[in-house]
Amino acid sequence: MSNKTSQLEAFERLLIIMDELREQCPWDKKQTLESLRHLTIEEVYELGDAILDNDLDEVKKELGDVLLHIVFYAKIGSETNNFDIADVCHSICDKLIDRHPHIYGDVIVENEEDVKRNWEQLKLKEGKKSVLQGVPKSLPAMVKANRIQDKVAGVGFDWEHPEQVFEKVEEELAELKAEIAKGDKDKIESEFGDVLFSMINYARFLKVNPENALERTNKKFIKRFQYLESKAKNLNKSLQDMTLKEMDVFWEEAKSL
Repeated sequence: MSNKTSQLEAFERLLIIMDELREQCPWDKKQTLESLRHLTIEEVYELGDAILDNDLDEVKKELGDVLLHIVFYAKIGSETNNFDIADVCHSICDKLIDRHPHIYGDVIVENEEDVKRNWEQLKLKEGKKSVLQGVPKSLPAMVKANRIQDKVAGVGFDWEHPEQVFEKVEEELAELKAEIAKGDKDKIESEFGDVLFSMINYARFLKVNPENALERTNKKFIKRFQYLESKAKNLNKSLQDMTLKEMDVFWEEAKSL
């Protein structure tokens, strides 16, 4: 049996199970597109966690959960005769072919940046009024900022050199400092947002994903703080009873682990 055949058989098995669950399981029968939405978001975040942890076995499991949701949505769509899993597959296949004329057509590209520019131009030709139209409104702010900057860069609205972006970061920090001195909370928040936006833009020039970078720092902080908590517990102390100097000793130990 070829690998492709076994893959198709596995996918067919999932489709059959989905049909059975939708017909027989009280919980599955009740679900709608709307009721599944927040669960899907959770599954995608769990997949993201597994990827950041480089836990490939967990990645496999979480991919299965996400795939189940895709099949579930398609099953619901088929019940209202709006779309089924074949329509979903054909839709993405058609889009990939249309968006890759350098593979399926006669367009020539030199590098990844050419591909990204062509991608955004093709989307405008498809009828989108703005390159930013495809940025979901419900994205977390940091992810949204990264996508906004990536998309406008795809049509040439971008800095030429990383040094220029860092100068913009410094400029925004100076403006934030000035507003902090004045004490206007609304303007402080606005300038703080500008600092974050410029830092996210600088991350793009450094080829760093800001969401991944911040999450790595979150995980690092959690690990060190929990080490501090465990040391305090071993001393039969609560953190509230320890001085910052005492806590700092264990914090430095945690950093060396």
